[in-house]
Amino acid sequence: MASDINYQDVQDFSRRDESPTEDEPIRSPGSGRQTEYERIGGGRTGSSFFQTLIHLLKGNIGTGLLGLPLAVKNAGLLVGPFSLLAMGIVAVHCMNLLVKCVHHLSAKLGKPFLSYGDAVEYGMENVSWLSRYSLWGRRVVNMFLNITQLGFCCVYFVFLSDNVKQVVETANATTVNCHTNETGVIVPSYNSRLYMVFFLPFIIVLVFIRNLKYLAPLSFFANITMCVSLIFIYYYCLTNIPYPINLPLAGRGVDYPLFFGTAIFAFEGIGVVLPLENKMQNPKDFTKVLYLGMGIVTAFYISMGTIGYIGFGDHIRGSITLNLPLCWLYQAVKLLYSFGIYITYALQFYVSAEILIPPAQARCSPRWALVVDLSIRVALVGLTCILAVLIPELDLVISLVGSVSSSALALIFPPLLQIITFHNEGMKRWVMVKDVAISLIGLVGFVAGTYISIQEIITRNSARHNSTHIQLM
Repeated sequence: MASDINYQDVQDFSRRDESPTEDEPIRSPGSGRQTEYERIGGGRTGSSFFQTLIHLLKGNIGTGLLGLPLAVKNAGLLVGPFSLLAMGIVAVHCMNLLVKCVHHLSAKLGKPFLSYGDAVEYGMENVSWLSRYSLWGRRVVNMFLNITQLGFCCVYFVFLSDNVKQVVETANATTVNCHTNETGVIVPSYNSRLYMVFFLPFIIVLVFIRNLKYLAPLSFFANITMCVSLIFIYYYCLTNIPYPINLPLAGRGVDYPLFFGTAIFAFEGIGVVLPLENKMQNPKDFTKVLYLGMGIVTAFYISMGTIGYIGFGDHIRGSITLNLPLCWLYQAVKLLYSFGIYITYALQFYVSAEILIPPAQARCSPRWALVVDLSIRVALVGLTCILAVLIPELDLVISLVGSVSSSALALIFPPLLQIITFHNEGMKRWVMVKDVAISLIGLVGFVAGTYISIQEIITRNSARHNSTHIQLM
């Protein structure tokens, strides 16, 4: 989830009233059936197969990957990987459903492109008793997209504070020996919440860069640092697998919702699917890109979750970086990955900014437009910082964001969209049953994951408060 490609890049395109150009041949709804990819046009410039694959990988690999070892612990050494495999299959199926629904609706309406919110709005117009609420369909999708993106930003605040705090506290005892995961003396520093406040002005300055093209060089460097960091993390885990492996094959049932929230947080890359498909040179090849890319992502997730849990066992933490040896090499790895996450904050923040700022600017005079823009940016960054300060638990923030918003966007909405789009066009009963089942699974995960995450947040805060009270006495 570190992609600079997002659904908002082409959102306005779906609302244009102009006639299509020669490179974008579309037909009106009554001019005959449109071919599957005719809405995009052939031969136009765009992303190649490989470029689209790379963007898809970037859009699905981020902080969620580093939390999967703890997710596997919550599910168990056997149940966890199989659950990740099943969730990957369902997630890519839902992504494909979204693309198919958009193809059908864009052909029916004679529009070259529909965003996620567009698709839900026009899909609801297919159902008579839902048509009057169709605008709310768009608003609900945009609301969950905002929750997801700002939730990512909250996770980044917690990730940065936890990792930098650990590096600072162990600086005096850090050695060049990476063959042991022990250190002599840990010097306590400030509370992690103060680190978040420290990062606040630096992140505000970062989001003041309003044009993504100026972030491109930093984004490229950040991607390199994150890739290098992941190579070192994989190397350490693979070369330090203990034997014999004596870990539970199944976790506690009460912890499984936490696994669900973390896993769906990692798999929630559905927001990048439509713009990537629309920007391809040969969009008819997108299905191949989707299955290949998500196959790689799923294999990546399963391997990281499994070997990370095996490597650190019950001591695994919210981010596997916090379990790395306290030597200079892996301290540098933590700082490099933290820098990548810092830059990625601006990319994820851009999505919400593009949704919320233009309507606000439209309500004020042009001379106040810049002030309104910057003020909203400061307010949104401040909001994510406050939420992170209130919930400074990395694993629980990831699980909560995944349960609340990612489950809705990735599992609940796409199957329902297929039902309302094709219900009057000879849709088979077993397909409808399958769609309802997937949505129900997403809904159960939404409710259970949210409840357990909030319950665990309250429990840990109470324990921390009691511990502080005893120390003061």
